[in-house]
Amino acid sequence: MNLVESLNRQLEPNPNIPDLRPGDTVRVHALIVEGERERVQVFHGTVIRVQTGGAGANFTVRRIASHGIGVERTFLFYSPRIEKVEVTRRAKVRRSRLYFLRDRRGKSARLKERRTN
Repeated sequence: MNLVESLNRQLEPNPNIPDLRPGDTVRVHALIVEGERERVQVFHGTVIRVQTGGAGANFTVRRIASHGIGVERTFLFYSPRIEKVEVTRRAKVRRSRLYFLRDRRGKSARLKERRTN
């Protein structure tokens, strides 16, 4: 246990990731390595899960790709491969895991916007 605790103390979260909550619509700029080349790929979608706790802390983003196929991608909070995360919209949700969005399409998958006064 001492090894795990020491690793958690050494890690610093990526400063380019803001405070994320489920329901947020985000644009994640991730570094992709293809052979010898590196490029930044933007993944735009809704945060359906935020998992905290140590070095394995992550968040899952879901988007609908072409032909109505849902794509989910999980990003690590401590990953140096994340260039930046932009929050474009915040939604009011009543649960921490938005897995019910997997079964929904179109208007039924909309989330109510959260007002910040």
